[in-house]
Amino acid sequence: MVGPVRPQFVLFGSSIVELSYSCEGWGATLANLYARKADVILRGYCGWNTRRALQALDKIFPKDATDQPSLVIVYFGGNDSMHPHPTAQSPHVPLQEYIENMRKIAIHLMVNFLHNNTSFLSFSTHQSLSKKTRLIFLSSPPINEVQMHEMLSDLLGPLKRTNESCRLYSEACLELCREMNVKAIDLWSALQQRHDWLDVCFTDGIHLSHEGNKIVAKEIFKVLREADWEPSLHWNSMPTEFAEDFLHDPNCADRKSIINVSNGNFQGNSQLE
Repeated sequence: MVGPVRPQFVLFGSSIVELSYSCEGWGATLANLYARKADVILRGYCGWNTRRALQALDKIFPKDATDQPSLVIVYFGGNDSMHPHPTAQSPHVPLQEYIENMRKIAIHLMVNFLHNNTSFLSFSTHQSLSKKTRLIFLSSPPINEVQMHEMLSDLLGPLKRTNESCRLYSEACLELCREMNVKAIDLWSALQQRHDWLDVCFTDGIHLSHEGNKIVAKEIFKVLREADWEPSLHWNSMPTEFAEDFLHDPNCADRKSIINVSNGNFQGNSQLE
């Protein structure tokens, strides 16, 4: 444990999360932008589906932890959407079970929707982590089926994954989020806004390239900017750690005042707004 204690942003999900620090990924972009403001913590696990996530939920997000996260970004669905196979073991989770698993994850992580949706009042608040924890779900992105089969055929073997199944699981995730008043990002649609998305958004047909990661990062920052959360989790609204002027900060051109470098925009933040 090191101090000072900062707000925690936890990224929780399967390979889209685990690999979010590669290819100038959206996780790395978050950590870069929130330097001196929040600790971005990676909890990504390649190959996981919502069944496996539920098994580990209490270990990853213990309810008795002293410090609970301010934000959790969750992505599951791609592996769940793979087709069942009669002989090979598959990560497939039937659509209705996937919906209920995502519901259970949301209930564990947050409580805010309870106050706005009487159909869920049967769930007591002690089942959730904290009243301060905010939540964003990412829906399943599309895939490039041709590129996937060319590059991942040895890994996938007889297992099958299609764009159509990704669409169905993406829509189910978004509908659940509307029902539960959870912030959601429609990655299925966001990536396809680019006319050349099939060519530039993936490294292997499934996992995101630099261009694909940029789209995800921009969508996340849009939610953080527009959300009416108190306190705001937008980077520009959060306090900067050790932001006070320092004697040895560099001088301005007039040599009388100093430049407080803690407030400098070195990361190109405006490109994400």
